[in-house]
Amino acid sequence: MNMQEIRGIAKGLGLKTSRTTKVNLVRSIQLTEGNFDCFGTAREGVCDQSGCLWRKDCLGPAGKKAH
Repeated sequence: MNMQEIRGIAKGLGLKTSRTTKVNLVRSIQLTEGNFDCFGTAREGVCDQSGCLWRKDCLGPAGKKAH
């Protein structure tokens, strides 16, 4: 998902979107929705949140951090 789409979701939830990274914005959305703020933290590509909207985008950043 691109930043414009993420900002649209965040604005719909009443979150401020300026001067923040994709990771921090997604984590804010996760918390606002009552979920874990775990975006980009999966170790070795392992994530037990199979129904997460952010799963596809999340596993990319997490894999890069693990190396």
